[in-house]
Amino acid sequence: MFDVGFSELMVIAVVALIVIGPERLPRVARTMGHLFGRLQRYVNDVKADINREIELDELRKFRSTVEDAARGFEGTVNTAVDSVQSEVSKTETEFNDLTRIEDATPSGAPQSAPAGAASQPGEVSRGPQGGAPPPPEKTAV
Repeated sequence: MFDVGFSELMVIAVVALIVIGPERLPRVARTMGHLFGRLQRYVNDVKADINREIELDELRKFRSTVEDAARGFEGTVNTAVDSVQSEVSKTETEFNDLTRIEDATPSGAPQSAPAGAASQPGEVSRGPQGGAPPPPEKTAV
């Protein structure tokens, strides 16, 4: 950190011994060690706080990205659900209309059989194409 070599440390120790004296030097060295330890802990705490803030910031960005994706997905799903519901409603309306038309026909009136219908109850009709079933009849709504 300070780039101090061994010879420089020896010079500092000799000067401290001369200035402080041999009786007070151990107590001053102990105090300096405690202060240096506190300084290191403080620096480590600050580094940890900064790293936590960086991680929180990254998590916030990730959270916003995930929330945006979830909103987009939810919108897509809601659009699909609305589309399906409208189709179901339309089909239900058509079914109800057909049911009302069928209920409105008199029950005593003979219903005509389609052109390719079977003449006997157990007989299967082949339709106009031979082996294929007859095409479905279209009804006006």
